Amino acid sequence: MDKIQIGTNAGIVWNILKDNAHWNYEDLKEASGLSDRDLNAAIGWLAREDKIDFDINENQDKLFLHVNVYIG
Repeated sequence: MDKIQIGTNAGIVWNILKDNAHWNYEDLKEASGLSDRDLNAAIGWLAREDKIDFDINENQDKLFLHVNVYIG
C-alpha cells in the first residue's frame, strides 16, 4: 500500500460520506468495497486532514462518521 492508493481510497470514502449522513463502520465498509486495512487507512487520511468527525452513540457501541462542512 502506498500514499497514492490511500489517497484514492480516501476519495472513495469521501464520496460516500458527502451526503453528510452518519455511517457505521460495517455499512461504510460494504458501500466502499474496501478491506479493513484499506478502509482504516482512508479514514485515518481523512481524519488527519480534518475532513471527518467521529460520534459515538449513547450506548457507545457504534462508530459514526460524518463530513465536516466549513463555510467561510
